[in-house]
Amino acid sequence: MQKSLLFPYFFILLLSTSCAQKLDKGIHLPATIDFTPKLVVGGVQNPWGMVFLSDNSILVSEKSGKLLLHKSGKTIEVGNAPEVYNRGQGGLMDIELHPDYDNNGWIYFSYASTEGNEKGGNTAIIRAKLSNNKLVNIEKLYKASPNSTRGQHFGSRIEFDNDGYLFFSIGERGDRDVNPQDITRDGGKIYRLHDDGRIPEDNPFIDKTGAKKAIYSYGHRNPQGLALHPKTGVLWEHEHGPRGGDEINIIQKGKNYGWPVITYGINYSGTEITDETSRPGMEQPLYQWTPSIAPSGMTFVTSLKYPKWKDNLLVGSLAFQYLERLELKDNKVVYREKLLDGMGRVRNVRQAPDGFIYVGIEGKGVYRLEPK
Repeated sequence: MQKSLLFPYFFILLLSTSCAQKLDKGIHLPATIDFTPKLVVGGVQNPWGMVFLSDNSILVSEKSGKLLLHKSGKTIEVGNAPEVYNRGQGGLMDIELHPDYDNNGWIYFSYASTEGNEKGGNTAIIRAKLSNNKLVNIEKLYKASPNSTRGQHFGSRIEFDNDGYLFFSIGERGDRDVNPQDITRDGGKIYRLHDDGRIPEDNPFIDKTGAKKAIYSYGHRNPQGLALHPKTGVLWEHEHGPRGGDEINIIQKGKNYGWPVITYGINYSGTEITDETSRPGMEQPLYQWTPSIAPSGMTFVTSLKYPKWKDNLLVGSLAFQYLERLELKDNKVVYREKLLDGMGRVRNVRQAPDGFIYVGIEGKGVYRLEPK
């Protein structure tokens, strides 16, 4: 199906095999919403993370290392941002606000850091406050080791749960046969901390000799999506597979998600990684994409501005350059639809406090989806 010549970006593409997919049985009426994508923050090459402050400003991270503050139609660069290891997929990545941000002012960042004795970098988590357009009171909460000069699989999303725990992801840094299945090493893990960086006493590997005590789950490849389910409060995650096998997972304490022992994907060369897609003691994905869409960013829709999308999941696609809407039923994906098809590599998607959906598109900036 071709885009309208008059309104190339304003309408959702529906009901062709490349635009929508019905996965459940029976008749399905797609939840069409007519909207306009409005550019809010322009000129951002890689809008990796974004948060929405109480003064109606938007804080956006640029992978290259710039931290941008957009307010009242103007964008400025925030001072004192961390020095990043800008290589491959690494750089300045996600941003998240403390659940009590309005009272304590803490903002959390993930980035590729060179700190350490080895060459290269690895993912770090810091928190800081914003004052006079610069970061102050910077505190390091976690730094993965060892550093590596490889440019892939840094993760890294940040999410708070309803109990105030801080979750973040770190990819396996391209060392798939060592890191993800070894709890004494960083990489290929979801981590959990208190908001100040302390390790919770009930973390699953707190009593394991030599284990990284902050690990919450393991056996992951490169998680670039974290979101809390709006009804259950449970943490959902998505991660890049290799060639095929991108996954959506429900994250459970201490569980092994299998990479690379089990996978639905193959090597980029076309050769087999493993002949196993399941194994006792390893979790199955809630959903897997084959072919890979290269997912990045994830949010559940709860806003009344999009009533037909309520409790749907939105996921960005880097590989195919669209925003994917997934309808869910009993924790199963029953319908998929492409939005913003062909606009560019969708790096991030978030629902803001104003109820609008904001989408970060590489090479363009941050768009707001405005229902008509």
